[in-house]
Amino acid sequence: MQYTQKYIMGFFALGLFALLLPMQACSQVVQWEEGTHYEIISDEATAKPEVKEFFSFWCPACYRFEPIAKQIENKLAEDVAFDKVHVNFMGGIGPDIQDTATKAMMIGRSLDKDEALNAAIFNYIHEQRAIVTSLDDWRKVFVVNGVDGEEFDKLAKSFSINSLVARNKNELEANRANVTGVPTFIVNGKYKAIFSRDRSMTMDDMVNLVVWLSEQD
Repeated sequence: MQYTQKYIMGFFALGLFALLLPMQACSQVVQWEEGTHYEIISDEATAKPEVKEFFSFWCPACYRFEPIAKQIENKLAEDVAFDKVHVNFMGGIGPDIQDTATKAMMIGRSLDKDEALNAAIFNYIHEQRAIVTSLDDWRKVFVVNGVDGEEFDKLAKSFSINSLVARNKNELEANRANVTGVPTFIVNGKYKAIFSRDRSMTMDDMVNLVVWLSEQD
């Protein structure tokens, strides 16, 4: 599978270096600075605190970032909504195929098995190195992971799932100017976290940065 140079650079620029650091590494960042650790992308924050992770199942950095994304979700206050938004602009794969993964993610979410099934999707692409040609490929993956095939088919055609897919698309379009690579974290609709400009950042720093941004107005 081929990726454009732009996206390859984007993947690694977002802090892959930090993924090799020990989990026990101590936080080195004392103060978060605008322009270095985050950008302000809107004048106003959302009415309620939220964190949106824009990612792609085909993105190697996103695959490796999953444990950090989970830590972020777990450390957020109870009133902070966390949402994963799947993008469809990865090079080398048609947007229609990428959209099938979005639908599969929404099916997993509706079954309340999104964590396990998202992991299965990532595994299918990055470990099994499978080529996806249609939604039926995800059906097979889900069946192997305990989902009833008929239930998958029913959900895939349902209004609720198609509405979730449409909402995902709308979220992507609304934020497209600020989502030029993945993974990207947009917090409270106002802040965009930056992991690539401070080489001293650890994984703990990345988690703490996003949590701190979620507490800002």
